[in-house]
Amino acid sequence: MPIADPTVPGSAVAAGPSLLVIEFGISLIAFSVAMVWPESGGKLFAKAERLSQSLARRPNLAVFAIAAASLLIRLAILPLSPIPKPFIHDEFANLLAADTFASGRLTNPTHPLWVYFESFHITQIPTYMSMYFPAQGLLLAAGKVVAGHAWFGMWLAGGLMCAALCWMLQGWLPPGWALCGGMLAVIRLSLFSYWVDSYYGGAIAAIGGALVLGALPRMIRLAGSLPTTLRPAANPRGWTKSALWMALGVALLANSRPYEGVLLCLPVAYALGRWFVKQSRPPSNVMRGIAPAVLLLIVVAAMDGYYNRRVFGSALTLPYQVNRAEYASAPVFIWQTPRPEPLYRHPVMREFYSKWELGDFLEARTVPGFLRRTAQKAGTVIFFFFGFALLPPLMMLRRVWHDRRTRFLLLAGGVYTLGLGVNVWLFPHYVGPFAGAVYVLLLQMMRHLRVWRPGGRPCGLALVRVIPLVCLALAGLRLFAGPLNIAIPRWPTMWYGTEPLGLRRARVISQLEQYPGPQLAIVRYSSAHAPFDDWVYNAADIDHSKVVWAREMTTGEAGLLQYFHGRTAWLIQPDTDPPQISPWPNPQ
Repeated sequence: MPIADPTVPGSAVAAGPSLLVIEFGISLIAFSVAMVWPESGGKLFAKAERLSQSLARRPNLAVFAIAAASLLIRLAILPLSPIPKPFIHDEFANLLAADTFASGRLTNPTHPLWVYFESFHITQIPTYMSMYFPAQGLLLAAGKVVAGHAWFGMWLAGGLMCAALCWMLQGWLPPGWALCGGMLAVIRLSLFSYWVDSYYGGAIAAIGGALVLGALPRMIRLAGSLPTTLRPAANPRGWTKSALWMALGVALLANSRPYEGVLLCLPVAYALGRWFVKQSRPPSNVMRGIAPAVLLLIVVAAMDGYYNRRVFGSALTLPYQVNRAEYASAPVFIWQTPRPEPLYRHPVMREFYSKWELGDFLEARTVPGFLRRTAQKAGTVIFFFFGFALLPPLMMLRRVWHDRRTRFLLLAGGVYTLGLGVNVWLFPHYVGPFAGAVYVLLLQMMRHLRVWRPGGRPCGLALVRVIPLVCLALAGLRLFAGPLNIAIPRWPTMWYGTEPLGLRRARVISQLEQYPGPQLAIVRYSSAHAPFDDWVYNAADIDHSKVVWAREMTTGEAGLLQYFHGRTAWLIQPDTDPPQISPWPNPQ
């Protein structure tokens, strides 16, 4: 019997043992065995490491193998881990963008009855479109056009993300460790995490950040920051290639997570500027190599300006701005001042913006609230990237701080942390641009842990060897969580993915789509409805959709029913169990 997850209104999880508790137990047992019997299985581990080294020494093949592993394994487990249903506001907004782009349009005209279709994170005026930056929508549109379903864009992004992370790691660490990090990314990020098993995003930003950080050590050597074995490229072609990869990463960040992208690119720009200043005369081949990258960024900026003008009315009006000005009272950053409450035409939207969002903002402005939310942010990031299985390497954080190879990333992480600290909210995909750096630091801590020998016993080596096995065991349990009745908690960790949300609305859609002719679903919420579980989302072309979703309004539905007079009208009440579908009452 499902039980409600108190942290997410409208969600449900299995009533069995929590996978998070199971992870703690398995990790504790495995690490205890490694500490007590550190030499167990040494020959088998050594043989596996020798085999992996043969692949790691071929960097291009290693990157391809990581991508292939991510894509093929995720396809293979589809019967047990099916394509997810959208649930949270962000997902529906991204899917609207995908539907729009897949239809060959940049945006959609405002519907004459748009007040019935207002919803979260969707702009109605000056055009009808998602408020988000376009990268995620373009990715989902590609999946829809090529494979018939938007989720396949997420699937592809998962494989590309793991490949980009492996490529980035090769620029910072020895080949074997880069391959290890790529496999950990496959297990932890591309199989079950909500970066792939939802329509939020996260993977694109991680790809962009990995390209930026992976290009940096390939371009220059920073004294005291990067490995001394790395040298600037000796020919224009090498510089051009690296600079183009970095420019592509910047473009992806600018169109997915621009604020967090700035937090990442500022230290990188400083590092590049520091190298150039140190040169008495910048090499001419370096200057020639940067030119194509600069041209790429100019083209992307021009395209973004054109997109903003078409969708939001001005080339200088960014996504988010119009929507937030129309609906939000709470600013994003804690030093800002709340705006006056706007006019809301629907109670559920007032509940979300003026109670939940504004409540979070006001709490974050107090000292106790700021400290509490900072602790929650830290816990969210730690559990998402490390869980319990990857906690032991953190004991080597002090050694990594004194390690010249990775000190730059720690300093960049400080800038990134400060930037996120002044943001009221944080979800793991906000850290997507810095994911590559997290993996470099994790693997470097694992390298230090590997040589840790308390009492002369190879306990550190045993811990490092057992960590991937624990991750594999947890992935297997996650795969069979349904048959085993294991609960998948949404918080505090989201690397498991989430419980199957959005099924109630999906079932209602399926039922309505089976009826002959076009349908009109008018939604009536109860007074206790949770604003996170919204049902009123439509396709890009509302009038030609099989099912049109609309809100019940106090002003009446006469105009709505007249406009859609050829449709069968239904009253949908999501807050009953099961959701109630009944013919719309006679207008008289």
